[in-house]
Amino acid sequence: MTTSKRKRLEKLLTGEKADRPGVALWRHWPGDDQDPVELARSTIAWQAQFDWDFVKVSPDSSFCVECWGARSRWVGNNEGNRQYVTHPIEMVDDWDTVRPVDPLSGRLGGQIQCLEILGQEFAGETPFIQTIFSPTSQLKYLAGKDRVLVEMRTHRAAVEKALQAITETTIRFLEAMKQTGVDGIFFAVQLATPHDLTRGEYECFGRSYDLQILEAAADLFWFNLLHLHGQDAYFDLVADYPVAAINWHDRESRPTLAEARQQFAGGLVGGLRQWDTMLHGTPEDVRCEAADAIAQTDGRGFILGTGCVTPITAPWGNLRAVRQAVEIYG
Repeated sequence: MTTSKRKRLEKLLTGEKADRPGVALWRHWPGDDQDPVELARSTIAWQAQFDWDFVKVSPDSSFCVECWGARSRWVGNNEGNRQYVTHPIEMVDDWDTVRPVDPLSGRLGGQIQCLEILGQEFAGETPFIQTIFSPTSQLKYLAGKDRVLVEMRTHRAAVEKALQAITETTIRFLEAMKQTGVDGIFFAVQLATPHDLTRGEYECFGRSYDLQILEAAADLFWFNLLHLHGQDAYFDLVADYPVAAINWHDRESRPTLAEARQQFAGGLVGGLRQWDTMLHGTPEDVRCEAADAIAQTDGRGFILGTGCVTPITAPWGNLRAVRQAVEIYG
């Protein structure tokens, strides 16, 4: 009897073995991500081609900050990310313009439309989760990375007021998402690395706002996945977040998958290098790395994927090898 995707994931998210390890890759859709209907169509085609165990919906990062004046453009980035051409925060007084907004307006409302289309298409058969950027990530898009790091340290009160508005808007957006049938969120945390903020700074500017959003999401959805972005990220600082699974750059930064299993009891998502293996490697490289990842976890609570987004130019033979690996080694 074939196991449904949801039943497989529910077992894996408790740290147990299922009929096989899970598998999912996600990518950006430059150009298509500017239109909710086209983004939905590309997402549906991606799933039809590879039959992943879940779908991550990937709008460009500016979808959540255009309401405050941020603007971006597509210039050919290999990850499919857009380049910001306007950061609306240019001086300290600009933080006061970041106030709560209607989650059904502008690009936010467009993303609800995209999720409605996907909810009708997947209809409970394929779990799908919406990308949500953490409040500190949204700060970076609003001010630019260099400026936001300085502003956090020199104008704390103004930055915290903006963080509160971003958090309130994001929670309202989650509540609006619920009616689309979406199964959870892919919560992208940035700046939680010693290369950006100290541990104490992230506890101040990141953790408390992250938890407000994740606690709201836990009341709304069953499958919430944390993506911890960046080298040497503070894994132990987020290992107690109320999420079902964690994804991080496990091949480039500690902890390894085996080490992470000792720190987090839920699902572990990763095992594949996005550049060396998925972009520059061969299908055999993919299979070897996948086999090692499955061995590290004994397949328990494990979903094979990349440590970050799959490059848009990754060879399709490599993509097919990922999907086949869980059947071969699982």
